[in-house]
Amino acid sequence: MQRCAWADQSEAETAYHDAEWGVPLHDDQRLFEFLILEGAQAGLSWSTILQKREGYRQAFDNFAAEKIARYSSRKIEQLLLNPAIVRNRLKVNAAVVNARLFLEVQQAHGSFDAYIWSFVGGEPLQNCWESISQVPTETAESREMSKDLKSKGFKFVGATICYAYMQATGMVNDHLTGCFRHAQLKHR
Repeated sequence: MQRCAWADQSEAETAYHDAEWGVPLHDDQRLFEFLILEGAQAGLSWSTILQKREGYRQAFDNFAAEKIARYSSRKIEQLLLNPAIVRNRLKVNAAVVNARLFLEVQQAHGSFDAYIWSFVGGEPLQNCWESISQVPTETAESREMSKDLKSKGFKFVGATICYAYMQATGMVNDHLTGCFRHAQLKHR
C-alpha cells in the first residue's frame, strides 16, 4: 500500500496519515484542537507536535475552548512549566486568545465549522499532486483565511499555518495521487 512519503517516518505519523490527515472535519472542538496544534507547530516539525498531542489534550482540558478562554495568568505559568507541550509563551498565550476568539466566531456564525469551511465553499478542494514538490505551502484560500483570522485578532494563523490546517482538517485533499488515501477521500 503506497502512502505519502512523509507518513513513513514513524508509526504515529503513519496512523495519523491513514486515519486523520485530509479527512473532512466538521466538529468544532476538533477544529479548535487543530487550530491550536497547527499554531504550536510553527517553526517545528509535525512529528514533534504529534508526539506531544496527548500532552496537549491533558494540559489544555481536551481543547475545551470555553475553559481555555478563562485561563488565568497563573494557569498560563503552570503550562509553561509542562514538558508535555511546547513551552513557548507566545504560543501558549495565543491558545488562550484564540480560544476567546473561537467562541466569538462560533457565536457570530452559529459554528466555527460554518465559518472556516466558507473559505473553500463548504466542500473539500480536490488536488491531484503527483509529487510532494508540487504541493504548495500556501494558496489564495489560505491567504484569505489568514487575513480574516488575523483581522479578528487570532494569533499564529499565517497563510502557511492556515494551509497546513486546511490539509489536516480535510478542507483540501493533498494526498498524492499515488497514495491510497487520495482516491478514498476524493469521493467523500
